[in-house]
Amino acid sequence: MDIILNNQAEHLETNKATITVSELLAIKNFTFKMLVVKINGKLVKKDEYAKATIQDGDNVQVIHLISGG
Repeated sequence: MDIILNNQAEHLETNKATITVSELLAIKNFTFKMLVVKINGKLVKKDEYAKATIQDGDNVQVIHLISGG
């Protein structure tokens, strides 16, 4: 599967036609607790990560939120 992840072309080794956001986060080892995920510009809520699907050619943004002062 080929996607655009954070503005970079990525090839994911999978036999599936689609993967979930949760699967992508595990594959890419994103473990940070405060993330914003968008698929083709559409925000995905955290409670939808196990259901929201990513397919070949999708543009995915995974953004780490960092707070400070």
